[in-house]
Amino acid sequence: MIKVAKFGGTSLFSATQTAKAIDIVMADPARRYVVVSAPGKRNLGDKKVTDLLYSLHGSRNDVASAKRIFGAVANRFFLLAVGLGVKLDLDPILEEIWENISGGASADYIASRGEYLNGLIVAEALRYQFIDAKDIIRFDESGCYDENATRLQAGSLRNLKNAVIPGFYGSTSKGAIKTFSRGGSDITGSIIAEAVGADIYENWTDVNGFLMADPRVVKNPKTIRVITYGELRELAYMGAGVLHDEAIFPVRKVGIPINIRNTNNPKGAGTMIVPDCYTKKKESGTIVGIAGRKNFTIITLAKARMNQEVGFVRKLSSVLENHAVSFEHMPSGIDTISIIIDDKQLDGKTNLVVSEIKKECCPESILVERGLAMVCVVGRAMAHTIGVAAKLFGSLAKAGVNIRTIDQGASEKSIVFGVSSSDYEKAVLAAYEAFVGEAK
Repeated sequence: MIKVAKFGGTSLFSATQTAKAIDIVMADPARRYVVVSAPGKRNLGDKKVTDLLYSLHGSRNDVASAKRIFGAVANRFFLLAVGLGVKLDLDPILEEIWENISGGASADYIASRGEYLNGLIVAEALRYQFIDAKDIIRFDESGCYDENATRLQAGSLRNLKNAVIPGFYGSTSKGAIKTFSRGGSDITGSIIAEAVGADIYENWTDVNGFLMADPRVVKNPKTIRVITYGELRELAYMGAGVLHDEAIFPVRKVGIPINIRNTNNPKGAGTMIVPDCYTKKKESGTIVGIAGRKNFTIITLAKARMNQEVGFVRKLSSVLENHAVSFEHMPSGIDTISIIIDDKQLDGKTNLVVSEIKKECCPESILVERGLAMVCVVGRAMAHTIGVAAKLFGSLAKAGVNIRTIDQGASEKSIVFGVSSSDYEKAVLAAYEAFVGEAK
């Protein structure tokens, strides 16, 4: 049995918390590979180490400010090392990092030093070998993750008895440090799990697993015990947290399950994320979870005989492509079509995009509506259960929620619907109560 254990910032924010992670690793010899994030917040008024490092990059031209921030970062790691009883001389390591920063190091290099330093300390505490992620994870010169090059480098990990690898970053073929997007240590853990042929990829955080709904909206939502990769992808994309939505891909193709666990409750089973072919009797009822996001815009075009106009959708898509705008959903009728777009995609571009759509597509009318929220109800059992839509939409009607748009995925494991942002919380509560019971 081989396990890869990734610990997030909430599991490593202090020496006391990191000691819990170390105990977890030492309790199971199968946890041979450990991936670490940078330390997270210690309290509500604190800052994550990665946030401090990004602000350090922004303050590089103000030497006094940069030194102050770097001193705060260095102090975090000195406290961590002392608290864990680690005999690691950090001074020369920190001096080298500061020299690189002073010499104009990139934002990616600076941001990655939180994981790098934490990896050195945790490796020393565990007496595991430290492997720098820059020697394992590869990016191409355009900044995209290079799967083939990484596979060649990462295969050498199989020859090691134990190793600690910092998450979040890698390097280009020329040696420049490159980071994933925020939360990217989850991706590193998944890559390492595939590379070493792990039986399980454990992702340790500060919750007991995936919850069926956002606890800020639904009070005490149930924990999802088992979820497939596909279901997780749907929920994560629509805003469900805990795991980076790109982290499933490396393990998904080789069928390695992911176990979301709580560092503060190591005896808890957590949530198992399993292959899509999982056929065991469902454990969470008809649905597994509900997720959603606000801040969408819907652009609706109307034109008689649109369905007979060859190339209409291509012309519409070309306009979006020309302005580097991606869309979330495209529900349509015979003479109408709508495109639902995340507001961030349209930032400052709405009028320009609409103007070009009018020119290229010549619609009889075009309507732009902002303030839309999208809610996704997910469950592999929905496709074979009679009355799912009736139960969902009946509950929404009872709650007084008006549905603006509906889209069901081709796999029939999700139903996505749009509502006014002001109705978002009511819609999530109604959907939860329809399938799980009253949210108490």
